[in-house]
Amino acid sequence: MKVTAQQLAAMIVATIEGDPQAAVQKPARIEMAEDGDFAFLDNPRYESFAYTTQASVLLVHRDFQPSAPVKPTLLRVDDVRSALAMLLYEFDKANQSPVASTTESLNGSAIHPSVKIGGGTTVGAFCVIEEGAVIGSNCIIYPQVFIGRNARIGDNCRLYPGVRVHFDCETGNDCILHANAVIGADGFGFAPQEDQSWKKVPQVGNVVLEDNVEIGACTCIDRAALGSTVVRKGAKLDNLIHVAHNVEIGENAVLAAQVGIAGSTRLGNRVQVGGQAGFSGHISIADGTRIQAQSGLPSSIEEPNTAVFGSPAMGYRDFIKSHIVFKQLPELQKKVMELEKKLAELSK
Repeated sequence: MKVTAQQLAAMIVATIEGDPQAAVQKPARIEMAEDGDFAFLDNPRYESFAYTTQASVLLVHRDFQPSAPVKPTLLRVDDVRSALAMLLYEFDKANQSPVASTTESLNGSAIHPSVKIGGGTTVGAFCVIEEGAVIGSNCIIYPQVFIGRNARIGDNCRLYPGVRVHFDCETGNDCILHANAVIGADGFGFAPQEDQSWKKVPQVGNVVLEDNVEIGACTCIDRAALGSTVVRKGAKLDNLIHVAHNVEIGENAVLAAQVGIAGSTRLGNRVQVGGQAGFSGHISIADGTRIQAQSGLPSSIEEPNTAVFGSPAMGYRDFIKSHIVFKQLPELQKKVMELEKKLAELSK
């Protein structure tokens, strides 16, 4: 979807400051936006990015007063969040447009004529590969795989049966996606309404898996609301993991089964996470952190190479010491009651 600042302004009743013909193709986060993107500024904490962003169009509050030169064309509105929601719905409608017709191959797969498939790649039976998708060389696409519109698969990748790679999502080279992994389902975004219902917030970003990433069976990695959910090179994810929208997982991180990561959380490089650990949203975990199974992370960890345990998680050795005391609580309570009884007798 390609539109001008003037066309966007007409959709949301905005005042234009700058070039009304500035063209954009997609929304992006202000700190990551590039030429041809539109971004928004709603939180003062992000104002510094207004002076460095490469976005072509920036949505701001009508009263915003820049303290330095701003590159993008500004669209000034009374309510940035409401205006953003309206624009995201327009972009989402373009994403959800009907899929163009496909050509059926001999093995029962439906592959659009525009799809590019590299040499040495094999495609199994009953796959669906939509318009504009690109698959690299020497890949193995097992039966019943779905690859969405404009998705990109690198060289030497293996996609096992039932894998779903939704529109605009990308994998690097040498990636392995195990059976029924879902890459690019909508992030869990809903806005509360006055009538107590919930309104869906369009998720118009994508998922990017870098080189040499392995994703376990039935693991789900949600597309970003804006920008990308990213799994950096060399990361390994086990089965039945949920990665929410706009999460970033660092290089060579390893996550065991049933880990859950809430939106916009960042895991550093070489992080090791035990099974069933859970992360709150919008936190950062330092490089080299080791997290024991079933730990709960409600806040950021800033010190690299820290080992934590428990829920809420604390230092590993502190938790072990506390756990020893915890197991002794019934006996300690019994001793305290006996001491209280003796003190009462002595005070008579």
